[in-house]
Amino acid sequence: MPSGTDAPDQPPSHSQGRVRDRYFDLLRAIALFRVVLYHLTGWAWLPLVFPSMGVMFALAGNLMARSLKRPPLSVVRGRLRRLLPPLWLLGAIGVAGMLLQGWGPEDDGHPGSWWLHLTFWILPLSDPPYAEGLPGIQGLLGEDWATELAGPLWYVRAYVWYVLLSPFLLRALRRLPWPTILMPIALSAALESGLLSLPGERIDSAVTDFSTFGACWILGMAYQEGVLKRLPRYVIPSVAPFIAGLGLWYAVSHNFTTDHDLDSMPLAQAMWSFGTVLLLLHVSPSWSEWPHRLHRWSGLIELLNSRAVTIYLWHNICILVAATLWDRLWSVETLEQHYSWLLESPWPTLALTWVLIGGCIVWFGWAEDLAAKRKPQLWPDGGRKRRTHAR
Repeated sequence: MPSGTDAPDQPPSHSQGRVRDRYFDLLRAIALFRVVLYHLTGWAWLPLVFPSMGVMFALAGNLMARSLKRPPLSVVRGRLRRLLPPLWLLGAIGVAGMLLQGWGPEDDGHPGSWWLHLTFWILPLSDPPYAEGLPGIQGLLGEDWATELAGPLWYVRAYVWYVLLSPFLLRALRRLPWPTILMPIALSAALESGLLSLPGERIDSAVTDFSTFGACWILGMAYQEGVLKRLPRYVIPSVAPFIAGLGLWYAVSHNFTTDHDLDSMPLAQAMWSFGTVLLLLHVSPSWSEWPHRLHRWSGLIELLNSRAVTIYLWHNICILVAATLWDRLWSVETLEQHYSWLLESPWPTLALTWVLIGGCIVWFGWAEDLAAKRKPQLWPDGGRKRRTHAR
């Protein structure tokens, strides 16, 4: 993210006296692009090529540990302040649309709890409620759009809990580094084996997410604390592929190739993400400036970083709108008869999705600036900063 654009999982800028790590910016941009591509295509091999969620949680954990050099209460409050306003904007628009289409307390069957659960759109300690099966807008927005809108919100809920737990996790990390790092994977194994069962869907989903990606978050904190640097250089390249391979073996032996993808297999996801993130952090070149070969992409990478929350929250709806618009072309007889291969290709829909995401950056991205108490920008790609440096 560009200077002066500190989103919840974004490093401080030069103006705040710290040097940005451009390698981490690159990882975050790749992670965002992979998330969009995966949610559009559903290709099960994409999380194997690049475990985006593990990477994003690790980068956020790294920055959280850096911030916790300040008083924990102020850090937690600041992180939540930067995360929640973009969610509130999404909720204001999305919940209003659901209500206009008839959603209400009666749909849940428990009117009192419906109003209580609605507060999760304000502070997502659990998954915010949403309407299922809503009709769309003919030719523009597909059916069941609220389900797509709510799809990314598990990440926000998990992020909130990681932030709240981080002061305690950091204290445990400093006392017992590796037991603390590996604890979530052990928890995931206990849940997978049935040794531990949890009551209630909301508790189960929260603990499952922690056990799946908690090791990556803590690993990011460990990187900031220097835990990884204290290991001999040969240890991580020797151990990380084994852990990732163990996760892949578990996935394949549990019908990954036929019935599942990695996201539906928490223990396999936990091990694969942990091993891959461990290698990525070990390789980390810590770029304070962009390498020459990447300089041409710096504006795009900074834009993706500066609007990471906006992109993540809105990308599912952008995919749905793009797919709905593209499907209208099937009504053109010439295209259906002679260019069906083009209509079936995901690449035009992907391009249209990113055009719509660009619109969301302009329309809704200002919420991230206001949350961070900055002057709103329509297109924060660092262009002004680069022009200033060029003078």
